[in-house]
Amino acid sequence: MKDSSLRLVLISTPIGALGSGRGGGVELTLRSLVQGLVGRQHQLTLVAPRGSERPQGCDAVELLEVDGVDQPSWQHASEAASVEIPRNAVLPRLLDVALQRADKADALLNFGYDWLPLWITPHIQQPLFHLISMGAVTTVMGEAIEALGRWDQRRLAFHTARQASDFTLPNLPCVVGNGFDLQAYRFQPAENGPLGWAGRIAPEKGLEDAAAAAAALGDRLLVWGLREDEVYAAAVESAVPPGTIEWRGFLSTEDLQRDLGACRALINTPKWNEAYGNVVVEAMACGVPVIAYDRGGPGELIVPGENGLLVPPDDVSALAESIRRCGEIDRYACRHWAERHASQDVFSGRVEAWIRAGLAADGNITAMQ
Repeated sequence: MKDSSLRLVLISTPIGALGSGRGGGVELTLRSLVQGLVGRQHQLTLVAPRGSERPQGCDAVELLEVDGVDQPSWQHASEAASVEIPRNAVLPRLLDVALQRADKADALLNFGYDWLPLWITPHIQQPLFHLISMGAVTTVMGEAIEALGRWDQRRLAFHTARQASDFTLPNLPCVVGNGFDLQAYRFQPAENGPLGWAGRIAPEKGLEDAAAAAAALGDRLLVWGLREDEVYAAAVESAVPPGTIEWRGFLSTEDLQRDLGACRALINTPKWNEAYGNVVVEAMACGVPVIAYDRGGPGELIVPGENGLLVPPDDVSALAESIRRCGEIDRYACRHWAERHASQDVFSGRVEAWIRAGLAADGNITAMQ
C-alpha cells in the first residue's frame, strides 16, 4: 500500500537566494531534493531568500520569498567564533514564515547550517528536521548539533559517515547521502580531454594543489566555480605558469556537465572535512573519474579503481602521479556508480524514510514500510 504524501515546509539556506551560487553545494542539494520529493508526490512549501528560483519542473511548489540580510557563512569562521545574527537578518525571518505554515504541515526540513534553527527545535511543537551540510567547523556549532542529538538524534541527518564523525552523538548517525537528476548529466566516453576542478574559489577547497599538479604535468586545468575570494584566486594563478588555469566561471548544471564531461579527470583537493562532495558525483555522472584527497566525504564516495583514485591528503606529488593513471578507470563504471548510489530518487527516498521514521517515533504519522 502506497504511503500517503507528506506535507513539508522546506527552509532554504540563509546565505543567499537559490540560484545565486552563494549557497554553494546546498543549493544543488536542495534543488535536487525538491525535484525528487515532487516526483514522489509530496506537497512542498519552500521558504527562501528574496530572488530565489523554484527548481525546474516544480511549478506546483509554493515558493515564499523572504526579505533580509544574508547570514554570514560559518565555513570561514574561526573555531572560537561566536553566534552572529546581523541586523535585519533573513535567518529569523525564514523561520518565522516557515513556522506560520507549520500547522498545516507534517514536518519542517531545514537546510541552513546555523545555530538558531538548531537551538529553537526543542522549544517548538512543530517537528523540525535538519539536513546538516557541514562538519564541526566551529565549537559553538558542534555543540549545538551535539546538544540536539542528545535531545532527539532522529531530527538530524548527515550526507556521509565521515561528516557525522565530527560530532559526538549518542547513536549511529542517519546518513542519507545525496543525489541528483542524472538525466541532466550526459555521459561522455572521451578520455583525452583536459583536467577539471570545480568548487567555490576559496582556500578550504585547495585549488592551489590541483593547479600545482596540473603544472607539474604540463597540463591545462579548467576551473569552474564562484570566485568567492579574489585575492586567493589571484595568488593561485600567479603560482603556476601562465595558461595553466582556465577560469570558466559559475555555470548552470546544463553548461557545467557539458564541459566537465569532456575532461579526462576531475581533481578534488579539499583542505577540510567536506560533508559530501557534490561535484564528485556530478563528474561521475558524466563518466569522468575523480582523483581526490582521501579526506571527508569524497573519500567515502570514491571506490579506488572503480570510479576514481584516492590520494593521501595534501600530497601534490601523489596527486600528479594518480592523474597519470586516470586512464585506468572505466568511464562507464563511473556513471553506473552514480546511478546506483546517487540518483535523485535514491536520495529523496532516503530523506523521506528518515522523516517518516522521526514522525512515527513522535506518534504523528505511520512509518514508511
